[in-house]
Amino acid sequence: MSIRAIRAYQVDLPLHEGSYKWSGGKSVSVFDSTIIEVETTDGISGWGEVCPLGPFYLPAYAAGVRAGLLELGPHLIGYDPCELGILNDRMDAALQGHPYVKSGIDMACWDILGKTAGLPVCTLLGGRSGEDVTLYRAISQESPEEMAGKVAGYRAEGYRRFQLKVGGDPDVDIARIKAVAKELQPGDRLVADANTGWTQHEAMRVVLAVKDVDVYIEQPCRSYEECLSVRRHTNHPFILDENIHSLEMLLQAQRDLAMDVVNIKISKLGGITKARQVRDLCVTLGIALTIEDSWGGDIVTAAIAHLAHSCPEASRFTSTDFNSYVTVSFADGAPQRDNGKMRASFGPGLGIKPKMDVLGDPVLEIK
Repeated sequence: MSIRAIRAYQVDLPLHEGSYKWSGGKSVSVFDSTIIEVETTDGISGWGEVCPLGPFYLPAYAAGVRAGLLELGPHLIGYDPCELGILNDRMDAALQGHPYVKSGIDMACWDILGKTAGLPVCTLLGGRSGEDVTLYRAISQESPEEMAGKVAGYRAEGYRRFQLKVGGDPDVDIARIKAVAKELQPGDRLVADANTGWTQHEAMRVVLAVKDVDVYIEQPCRSYEECLSVRRHTNHPFILDENIHSLEMLLQAQRDLAMDVVNIKISKLGGITKARQVRDLCVTLGIALTIEDSWGGDIVTAAIAHLAHSCPEASRFTSTDFNSYVTVSFADGAPQRDNGKMRASFGPGLGIKPKMDVLGDPVLEIK
């Protein structure tokens, strides 16, 4: 069996709540998602998805996925999609960097491997740990009162993990954290995610002002060195996200005791294969994990569910169900939120079946 063709489809994913806002005045109302099909000579197709959080979040942008596939795809025709180590070596040799471009292909090949073996991807990744995966809800950046007012509604949907988008004016962010914290109930967890939005001195002010609040501090500053300094001046549990973009950075951060939790984003690392490497090392080192991606719909959510469900429960901090945030469904069989949790499919591969009437015609094809 070998790769016969690679196709890409483009889908717009509008948000139920109209827009999603985070640090620095950044916002998105419609996500541009690329769906990747890898077709084999045996007639099996695997499916992946890449959906950057706009061009101003990470070094990734939606049109770049499709441009990168045109560059990378011809180098993969004729290769066995089930030999994932060889395939990833080939992608890295053919295209330096640009891990997000490679993520959808790697994801689709895991789908093919599962279909070929007749097993769910989570089984191939180590096994299904626990009954379900606990989800968080991101609270888009608004006024302190508006953000606090959303907690009860999200809790009614089953969420007990709340990721508060901060990273703006420190005084307003202090008010945001305190206002939302007042709405929490026993068993809830609060994360203040600055998404690199504070300077070091601003982050220092915030962590000092909320020292008596039960809150995790996530990625306060842009650089690793700034985050490490803030980490060393607070007793709050600490999460790194944007700075952990490789296995090498994870090892550096572990040596420095820079965090208690790491966010794994599948596309940031280049796909499920490399995300699994980081996951397994975190499990060995005792670092808790949030397993997610930059954004996405049904296929990304399925991939998140399989990677998270195969992670030992003791190592899982939380995860996310991006397909519940958007108004468009383009695949049957994707995980659905149930009382703040989700489950990976028991079907072979990722367990999804694309809705071709929603995907429409491919925007590119490589043979």
